[in-house]
Amino acid sequence: MARSITPEEQRYAQELLARARHAMCLIEGYDQARIDRLCQAVGWATANEKTFTRLSHMSVDESDLGDREGRPNKRFKIMGILRDALRQKSMGIIEEIPEKGIVKYAKPVGVIASLVPVTNASLTESGNGIYSLKCKNAIIFSPHPASKKTTFETVRIMREALKRQGAPEDLFQCIEKPSIPLAQELMAICDLTIATGGSAMVKAAYSSGKPAYGVGAGNATMVIDETANIAEAARNTRISKISDFGSGCSADGNLLVEESIYDRFLEQLQREGGYLVTEGEKELLQAVLWDSEGHRTPPTVARSAARIAEIAGFRIPSGKTFLIVEESQIGKEYLFSSEKLCPVLAIFRYSGFSCALEMVRQIYEVGGKGHSCGIYSFDEEHIHQLALVAPVSRMMVRQPQSKANAGAFNNGMPMTSSMGCGIWGGNVTNENIALKHYMQVTWVSRPIPEDRPSEAELFGEFYNTETF
Repeated sequence: MARSITPEEQRYAQELLARARHAMCLIEGYDQARIDRLCQAVGWATANEKTFTRLSHMSVDESDLGDREGRPNKRFKIMGILRDALRQKSMGIIEEIPEKGIVKYAKPVGVIASLVPVTNASLTESGNGIYSLKCKNAIIFSPHPASKKTTFETVRIMREALKRQGAPEDLFQCIEKPSIPLAQELMAICDLTIATGGSAMVKAAYSSGKPAYGVGAGNATMVIDETANIAEAARNTRISKISDFGSGCSADGNLLVEESIYDRFLEQLQREGGYLVTEGEKELLQAVLWDSEGHRTPPTVARSAARIAEIAGFRIPSGKTFLIVEESQIGKEYLFSSEKLCPVLAIFRYSGFSCALEMVRQIYEVGGKGHSCGIYSFDEEHIHQLALVAPVSRMMVRQPQSKANAGAFNNGMPMTSSMGCGIWGGNVTNENIALKHYMQVTWVSRPIPEDRPSEAELFGEFYNTETF
């Protein structure tokens, strides 16, 4: 049974909140230029290559999760968040719609509680911190216990960046001794929670009694049709699948491949570093990836393909970076059609695009509904059909999923480290959690010429017909 919060923890949480509110008061008079400069200072302090590499290595070493060599590449996300933040206004008038007589004014949300996931320590703090600062909020970070030292150090650097510019450090704070009761108390007393992490964390945020933006589980499924560029699709699959050892909820989980190109595509995946497991190895793999109740087992989450194979009891050749499992069945009892959270990829064969659409529907009934999917196709009708039926909030066309759906420099998705999954995923929004979600907006309405259609226009063919 979970313990209750102690009086000392309650006092500590209230102290953090009071310091945060005071810091917000001190920056009330800051103009847009000064706030933008502070955002740049924090961005540089955390996203310069030397510092972010150190923090990334620290997070992997501390948690023993993720790819130590590849994680430093995530610094591009902070750069993208800073780009998006700097290009938008966040105070005063932010939008005018003259024809509707509407003017919108931005206001701070207040004090934000940010729950930091274990696999994104060093990134979540800076990204959320920039968006929070841009809107003149204060933010308090609740670290995951397994990566708390990394979060402490990242927030320390962010505070130092503010201090050097003469701004109040307490705009960024961090819980020193994280615990579940303390995190719950923080969510209950802050004005808004940004919850990035597992389902338990998101559920707790939604149960706090305060507004919260959460995320849903992923099970990214990619359709590769007969028009696909096989080399591009295989390369992008590898890029997406091996990123941070497949620990992200956006990493490709399932590939649905048209039968006319299936064999060629499977061969190309193996050239890209995929290892095609045998039927015997597939059984060994399932036995270590999931427990008897179908839950993912922690020892195989965010581990390398070689390490997972070793745990399962077989070896893979040097240079192989992800595992490919051929599958033909979809359903909760067929575990390879569910989320993997590691460099394991399920590949399915389909015949006819209507079959692919039905398989997509079935897969998202297993898990991942609301998150994301993708397609490798040059057939605009296929792209359109998938977009019409896929129960997801975002769909990437010919892009490496885990590098694209949270924003990239070559697409228009808002940069973020948190992605809403809509009602499908139990979230309040379908959008990438970005600057607009860190502000409140006052709508000012002035009179305009009357816009009242006639009753005949409104009711159409039913106007002046028999009444009930």
